[in-house]
Formats: sequence, structure tokens, C-alpha cells
Amino acid sequence: MNEFLQLLGAVAAVAGALFMLLSALGMVRMPDLFIRMSMSTKAATLGVGLIMLGVALHFQESSISTRAVAATLFMLLTGPVAAHRIARAAYFSSCTLWEYTRLDELQGRYDTETHVLASGPELENPAPGKTRG
Repeated sequence: MNEFLQLLGAVAAVAGALFMLLSALGMVRMPDLFIRMSMSTKAATLGVGLIMLGVALHFQESSISTRAVAATLFMLLTGPVAAHRIARAAYFSSCTLWEYTRLDELQGRYDTETHVLASGPELENPAPGKTRG
């Protein structure tokens, strides 16, 4: 059983490394910042999770497994939040979108003075003197 768990840990670590490789390739190959960030955060988070699973299975000690779980939870909680904050800052500082981007859902919905994002009824009934776009 011990050898099986170590083999399973090695497979998980290699799979995690492959996801990290895909993340790195996405950073190089994708056309704009927003697609790169989407690719890198998803693949890197899964890659780190699989590598930490491999570490926990390989060592089979509670202290190491606890640290691996903590590192995975930290990545799951902070990675998407950090990517969202960076993408938001990039969007509002006029980072250019890819030329084949079909839809910009934020265009005309964000008030740069009040930092309020309009949605739903606010778009259908704008305040007096305000335009939608």
C-alpha cells in the first residue's frame, strides 16, 4: 500500500507539473493580458494543487500533509482574487483587448468618478443627465 501511494503521489506531481507547463505556455502564446491571466490562474492553481497532493501522498506524514493542504487552500483562495484585482486594474487603465474580442461587457457600465458598476435596472433607467455609453 505504501508503494502504491508513493506511485500515486508521483503521478499527481507529474500531472501538476504538466499543468504548470501548460500555464507557462499560455503566458507565452495567448494574445492579450486577460486571456493570459485566465489561462495562468486556472492551470497554475490546479498544478499547485496536484503537486501538493503528490507531496502529501509521497511523505505520508500528518505535518507535511497539513502544510500541503494549507498551501493548496492558500492558492485556491488568493490566486483568483489576485487575478481579478490585476485584471480590473488593467481594464480600467485602458489595457487593450485582443482584436478579435467580440464582447466587452463592462463598456459603458462603469462610472470612473464614483467607481460604481451599473447593472440591471440601473442600465434601463439611468439617472437624469446620465447616458449609457
